[in-house]
This record gives sequence, C-alpha cells and structure tokens, in this order.
Amino acid sequence: MNHKLLILLFCSLWLGKAAAPQTVSSALGAALQKMEADAQMKHAIVSLYVADAVTGEVVFDQNSQVGLAPASCQKLFTSAAALELLGPDYRYRTSLGYSGKIEKGMLKGDLYLLGSGDPTLGSWRYDSAKESVLLHRWVAAMGKGGIRQFEGDIIVDDSHWEAQVLPGGWIWEDIGNYYGAGAWGLNWHENQYDLRMKPGVAEGDSVKVVQPAAELEIMYLDNQVKTGAPGSGDQSCIYLPPYSPFAIVGGTIPLQKDDFVVSGSIPMPPRYAGILLGEALQKNEIVVHAKEVRTSLYFLREKQVMGHPDRILDTYFSPRLDSINYWFLKKSINLYGEALVKTLAYEKTGTGSTEKGVVLIRDFWGSHGIEASAIHLADGSGLSPQNRVTTDALVKVLQYAKTRPWYPAFYRALPEINGMRMKSGAIGGVRSYAGYQVAADGKEYVFSIIVNNYDGSSAEVIKKMFSVLNVLKGR
Repeated sequence: MNHKLLILLFCSLWLGKAAAPQTVSSALGAALQKMEADAQMKHAIVSLYVADAVTGEVVFDQNSQVGLAPASCQKLFTSAAALELLGPDYRYRTSLGYSGKIEKGMLKGDLYLLGSGDPTLGSWRYDSAKESVLLHRWVAAMGKGGIRQFEGDIIVDDSHWEAQVLPGGWIWEDIGNYYGAGAWGLNWHENQYDLRMKPGVAEGDSVKVVQPAAELEIMYLDNQVKTGAPGSGDQSCIYLPPYSPFAIVGGTIPLQKDDFVVSGSIPMPPRYAGILLGEALQKNEIVVHAKEVRTSLYFLREKQVMGHPDRILDTYFSPRLDSINYWFLKKSINLYGEALVKTLAYEKTGTGSTEKGVVLIRDFWGSHGIEASAIHLADGSGLSPQNRVTTDALVKVLQYAKTRPWYPAFYRALPEINGMRMKSGAIGGVRSYAGYQVAADGKEYVFSIIVNNYDGSSAEVIKKMFSVLNVLKGR
C-alpha cells in the first residue's frame, strides 16, 4: 500500500477518535444552550458536568463548581459513604427483654423493646420485617420464655439516638407528611400511616376525613380539606410535628367516587409500636396488666433513669445494608437516609445525631478528593432546602463508587429513568439527576445535572433536561 495512503488513513482514524469527545461536548453545549434560552429558565441556574467513566476525562463542564440545592440526588453522598464505612452486610438489631422475675407464668417486672434505629422495622417491603410478622415473633418469644401474663410497663427504649428526630431546615409543610417523617431510635412501619378521605359530590365541597387509628394517639384533627377538580391529584397537606397529638389537614383532593388515601408521619413511632405490642399480647392470650407504655421522652421529662432488661428473650436482625440501600435509592426514602446519617454517627462517635453524622460524611468525602466547601449538608436525604452541593462533587461520588466492591449493589439500586441509570431529585424549584450512561458506541459516561429556580411546570423542565441528557445516549 502507498505510504501516503497509510499516513492519510492513520491520520483520519486518529482525528476521528479525537473528534468523538468533542462531538459529544458540542452536542451537549448546543442542547444546553437551547434549554437555557427557554422562557421557563430565564431566572434559573443550570449546572451540568459529564466525565468519561473510564478515564475520568472531562467531557462537558458548565457551572460544575457552583453549589446548588440537589434535592434527593444528595442521597448518593449518604449511600456510598454508608456502604463504605458500615459495610454492605451491616445489620440493625432490635431486642425484646424483661426485668424482674417470672413466678408461675406471671412476669413481675417490665417488658423492654430495645431499638437501634432500624428504619425497616415494621416495613411492608421485607417479609421478615412486616408488622404482623414481628408482632407474632415477639408474642412467641414471650410464650417460649414462660410468660403468660405480666404486670409492669412496656418500655420502648428509643434512646439509641438523640431526641431531636428531624434535621435542621426541614419545612413545616413537609414534616407531617410521610416523606417528612423523622428518624427515631426505634422506628415503626417507616413511621407512616394512611389517612383516608372521602371527597364531596362537587368541586369545592368539604371532604370527610376518617379518623386515624386510635393507637396513633392523634387526639384532635382539624379538617380543612376541600374537593378539587377531577384529576387534580393530591394537593393536600398534613400539618403534624413530632411528639404532637394535634393535627391540621388542608388543601384539596380530586373529585372522584372512591376514597382518597394520603400518608402522614406518625407523631410518636416508638410509643405506637409499644401500644401495638401490648394489643398483640392481649389478642394472643398473654394477659397484660401494664401500667403504661413508656419511651425515652417519659424518662427525660420525669428526670428518671430508664433502666435495662435483665434478660433478652429475642433479638431480631434487620435486612443487610445493601438491601436497605436498594430501597433507599430506588424509592428515594428520606427516612432511610436520615437513619443512615445517625447510624454513622453512633457507630463512629457513640452519639446518634444528625449533626455528627453529616460532619462524618463531609470528612469522608474530603478524604476522597471532594472539598468540604463543595458539599454543605443539612441532612442525609436532600429534603432540606438548605443543602448545597456541586455537580462535580456528585460525579466524584459516582466515580468513587465504581471502584468499590459493593458497586454492583449500588448500581442496581439506581432507578432507571428515561432509559438511563440515575438518581433523581425534586423539591420546590429544584430538579436534579446524576448517574451513569453507556452510549450506543459503548462509551461510558458519568454525569450530573441540577436546575435551581426554574419557573412553571416541573414536567416541562424534566423534558428539557432529558433532551440534554439524551445526547449521552449517542443515538
């Protein structure tokens, strides 16, 4: 073959390879420019960072060092740090025990339920953790221990963590709803309950609210909900802070024939679990002469020492952390994130607090190349509007995860959205995505995009963001 032809062929191949990343970069730039020119984005700020997943080379960078509210994409910082620092096989434990003596089947003492912050306790997502399964297990443990009746208190020890169950910065409109449930030393049924409502016969009519279960101890519920237009969706809001027995429900639910169900956050999950345990014992012919269900709040208020059991009847171990992480990322469960933050703090410092946990997470990522100033964290889930992170930092987390032995489980936990494997985030005025994409030509990318302060419909913003990310598909 002619030497000149060989040189020309070599040069064309080299130029083709060199031009490929530039082509993707140019296409991303054009797509982003079109998005930013839209009237909806006039007062918004957009950050996009894309890197080659194999080489780490920057493919595209716009505002990657600007700290923005990430919403639930912040869960990636918590998820990866927890998998590394606690280990994918980490499990929580919950024990049932008693103090005092058993005489002829009568326990003369107190019954203890000892929590360690397991966010899956009583959850419907795992067969072993379901309410009915656990209650049956504990009833059986009582019977096996020779207890047919007892007199004393049911003491639910939720003192494993701090009494402040909500992170700083969570807003009033969120905390009474299921996604705003706090993290307690003993959680139950993901700290959420269902509130059933019956719409009126016409738009604007009052709505009938079915009083929640008595065991929740919501003493007064002020119903201000109205019937909205058909197909208007859930526009209701439950206002109920932790420890409170007084709730307000406002907003609208759509006009429809069937009842409409919304989920709220349980005001005192440890106490609720203790009440249900007492009822389960009674139903199974274990006579309960309990004086009271007491939690750490009672002992703090009365300035008394809680005490501890003399004997453990049963110890239940939660699902593995990699399984918990699956639901944490797949369904974006805020409670799981806040529980992991406090778990990290407890395991590493002996104090289960949000403040210590977020410091640990920042320090961990600081030791892996992310500046502390790039991740201002107020919580572990991203629900607080006070959070600020960079897209560069999110991409670094995803790059780090690819190097770890637990990466396959981490990757499986990421939702598939728009045909891409990525985590999403959404709070008021915020939309975000971060994840991995393999292009049609086999090229692998790691990316993150955040939009803050957009105007109008979130559905329209999502379409525009997908039009940018679709460039990475290479089709």
